[in-house]
Amino acid sequence: MHPVDLIRDNSIVVRQKFKFNGVPEAIKSPQGKRRNLMNNSFDIYEMVTNLIIERLEKGIIPWQMPWKAETGFPQNLVYKKVYRGFNFWFLLTVADQFGCPFFLTFKQVKEMGGHVSRGEKGFPVVFWKLLDKEDKDGNIDRIPLLRYYTVFNLKQTEGIDESKIPTTEAYDHDFDPIDQAEKLIDCWSNCPEIRLNQSHAFYSPAGDYIGMPNPRTFYQDEQYYSVLYHEATHATGHINRTGRHEKLPNHKFGSTDYSVEELVAEMGAAYLCYLTGIQHATIDNSAAYIKSWICKFKEDKKILLTASSMAQKAVDYILYHQSVPSGLADLQRLGALAGAG
Repeated sequence: MHPVDLIRDNSIVVRQKFKFNGVPEAIKSPQGKRRNLMNNSFDIYEMVTNLIIERLEKGIIPWQMPWKAETGFPQNLVYKKVYRGFNFWFLLTVADQFGCPFFLTFKQVKEMGGHVSRGEKGFPVVFWKLLDKEDKDGNIDRIPLLRYYTVFNLKQTEGIDESKIPTTEAYDHDFDPIDQAEKLIDCWSNCPEIRLNQSHAFYSPAGDYIGMPNPRTFYQDEQYYSVLYHEATHATGHINRTGRHEKLPNHKFGSTDYSVEELVAEMGAAYLCYLTGIQHATIDNSAAYIKSWICKFKEDKKILLTASSMAQKAVDYILYHQSVPSGLADLQRLGALAGAG
């Protein structure tokens, strides 16, 4: 529980209508008042945490997206204001999911002449409200109260005049492929299929393919390859390659196997970036990502060595399954030298 206790007000009647992720959302009561649903089993902090964990389990890390959302930044359609803080990062992934950056409350949808499509679930927007509370001595304390309201993506609505919908920002990065970095993947003889124009980067073990956002949505060309190499390292664990995934069967977020696999992927990506000469543009991001897992490995120092060894084998697999045009022979030589120690 957060140090600030949630304030409960049982004097206001709440009528439930919409749900998101199984959590009931309060809307205006017959008395015209609105509030959160607060009861002994409901905690907004837990709700927010669960929303983020749900995305992390899908391989989406909202605050580590080195590419620009194809749809633009999440914003309220009426006020044209970009959401901030947690709401920005959370709704950014939602906007990518729907392919649209615009959100509205139920009331705003009605005011614009539309309605929420049947069966659609909204998404929470959290905010702080200061509540004046008088203590037994008559002193007034201002207590921050965490509250939320529900918004819907524009694509979840019907009937809104298209003339009221602004056009979204198009790609603005002129992607310039880096020759050596490109060759590493192009000449990998057992490389899985790479499917572009995805909302986020991922590797699908079941389908054995890599999903990547459009290269032009990345802020820098080097970041595209860093993310691609991360997913490529994941792909080396397939049963038809190194078989590493068989040794790390627990894919649940937070498990030791999950943590090791993520560290392997990021170490492999940093290693491949180094070999292709783009390490300076991505090493800070890689170091920050790796640092987030350190507490897990302080408990068992063998894990870090295990992950390092697996990352080396993953890189070796990619380097030694090349059609080896001129230029990549040097990469293999560097890889052999680096692995000699």
